[in-house]
Amino acid sequence: MVDEFKDAFRGHPAGVAIITASGPEGPVGLTASSVSSVSAVPPILAFSLASTQGSAGVIAASDTIVVHLLGSGNAGLAALFAARGSERFGPDLDWSTLPGGEPLLGGVPRALVCRILSRTQAGSSTLMAAAVLEIHAGPAAEPLVYHDRTYHRLGSHSALELP
Repeated sequence: MVDEFKDAFRGHPAGVAIITASGPEGPVGLTASSVSSVSAVPPILAFSLASTQGSAGVIAASDTIVVHLLGSGNAGLAALFAARGSERFGPDLDWSTLPGGEPLLGGVPRALVCRILSRTQAGSSTLMAAAVLEIHAGPAAEPLVYHDRTYHRLGSHSALELP
C-alpha cells in the first residue's frame, strides 16, 4: 500500500515552498510541497516534516520560521534546497536575516514569517501548525507546482474553460 499511496500523490500536484529557520550552526532550509492554508482568521498554515534530522530537525525545534511560497522562476532555488548536502546559503544566494534571526530568501513571490503553534506526530512524519505573523511580498510570478517528480508552471496557458 505504501507504493500505491506514493503513486496516488505523484498524480496530485502541490505548490512548492522553501521553509527556513535559524539554527545553532547557522541558517537552514528545505523544499516542501506539503504547505497548506488552515485558517484565514487568524492566519494559520500547516506543513509536514518527514525527518527530525538535519535541516528538518532544526525547523521542527524552531519557535519561528519563514515559509517562502515559490514562483515559476524559483525552480532552481527549489532544487537547491531539495538536494541533500548542498550549500544552501552560499555567497551567491540572495538572502538576508530578519530582526528575529530567521533567514529570508530574496526573489520569491511571498514569504510568510510564522510562529510554530504545534507539533504533532503523524505516522513517521511531524505535522507542524504555524501562525502567520507577517507577510513579505516579492515579485509577482506564476506559481511553481510539483507534479510527478517534476516542477511545472501554472498560468493562463494552463487554465481550463468550464462549460
